[in-house]
Amino acid sequence: MAAERHKVVVIGSGFGALFAVRALRHAEVDITLVAKTTHHLFQPLLYQVATGILSEGEIAPATREVLAHQGNVRVVLSEVTNIDMDFRTVTARLLDQYHYFSYDSLIVAAGAGQSYFGNDHFAEFAPGMKTIDDALELRGRIFGAFEMAEVTEDPQQRRNLMTFVVVGAGPTGVEMAGQIAELAHRTLRHDFRAIRTTEARVVLLDAAPAVLPPFGPELGAKAKAKLESLGVEVQLGAMVTNVDATGIDVKDGDGTVRRIDAVCKVWAAGVQASPLGAILAKQCGAAVDRAGRIEVQPDLTLPGRPEVYVVGDMISLNRLPGVAQVAIQGGRHVARDIVARVGGDTAGVGKPFVYKDKGSMATISRYSAVVSVGRFKSAGFFAWLMWLGVHLVYIVGYKSRFTTLVDWAVAFVGRGRSERTVTEQQIFARVALEHLGEEFSPSLSRSPRQMHPYRAAKKAAATQAPPPPPSASEPA
Repeated sequence: MAAERHKVVVIGSGFGALFAVRALRHAEVDITLVAKTTHHLFQPLLYQVATGILSEGEIAPATREVLAHQGNVRVVLSEVTNIDMDFRTVTARLLDQYHYFSYDSLIVAAGAGQSYFGNDHFAEFAPGMKTIDDALELRGRIFGAFEMAEVTEDPQQRRNLMTFVVVGAGPTGVEMAGQIAELAHRTLRHDFRAIRTTEARVVLLDAAPAVLPPFGPELGAKAKAKLESLGVEVQLGAMVTNVDATGIDVKDGDGTVRRIDAVCKVWAAGVQASPLGAILAKQCGAAVDRAGRIEVQPDLTLPGRPEVYVVGDMISLNRLPGVAQVAIQGGRHVARDIVARVGGDTAGVGKPFVYKDKGSMATISRYSAVVSVGRFKSAGFFAWLMWLGVHLVYIVGYKSRFTTLVDWAVAFVGRGRSERTVTEQQIFARVALEHLGEEFSPSLSRSPRQMHPYRAAKKAAATQAPPPPPSASEPA
């Protein structure tokens, strides 16, 4: 009887997970990739989905399609709810069904979500920029604000609708603010009759004293100047104290509290690692920082758990930044470690992860970007060409690269946006689901409305743990 192959479970479908799985394509292992989405998201280009340049399919190809020709991997759609490292078991849920996966090696690459710094209620009125749902909702809110401004007769309401506030002056916030300004001043300027889109107000807020702090003061100053030339109001040292449906409250450095009336707000400040980090930390004794990142060993394993690897935005190690390259290189590193372990190469196991910094980039507007690679720093058109090339390389699939090039040509050479379709569902579905609360419980056997009579029973069941995995009686 042939020996059972080494079982690898990978949690997530982002850069860390995908590059780890690909690096194991020739290894004598059986891989199960478990993720709560069916796509691999190229998150750095989400803002282009939100502003109508790209479609979601171009930056989020189906994970199954990407891995279709890799015979040693199985893709499973489910959200991981628990990890039992003693029994080497992963518990996941899809709708109302639980699934269990045993492993010999586990790679946790569940990424990070938006952080509101303890003010999660801000999310109802200021969506983040971490998922396809976020980008589509923001697309609806941005284009919808112009549509509503076109028909309103109230001058004050029109001003509120044509005021856009972006919170966070990091790469995502800078890119988002720049693109909204380009929409207003270039793309939409001839499309409306009752409003002048060039009168739109775009505000970029940050509590920090500089734009793009990781890029250094010189590039940060150039980015700020470029944004202001586009008509963006850059307000630094401004801390957000409250967000509601019609505006945002800001506290300046001198203690003054003021209000910006704006219907459309975008939150691009702060990240919070997956809650799976806390589950792992509790079992192995590792520390978790304020952003939910778990401290890992130099080889990206957990203390006392050499079979468990954590990569990407979830890790706290040597102050590594939460960027795609850390996840990509980390995924490849743990794959090499697993290959060595399976092959009995003891010398190749446990090597420390060495990150090679390939620099940082952010685009401000068409033909303008900032690039920082080691001592090389650049801003302007040449930096923008570098940004185009690098991002095109990391988009998965030749088809997506080609269509992305076409859409970029439409948006940057011309003034059109190929993805301006928005729906009421995109704008309001998330808020509607949150307001339904326990009345909404997606199920294979019952509709959400039919679940309503069972709210009390469901609420009681929610406090109980999921059923134990069938093989939990003995350690793996």
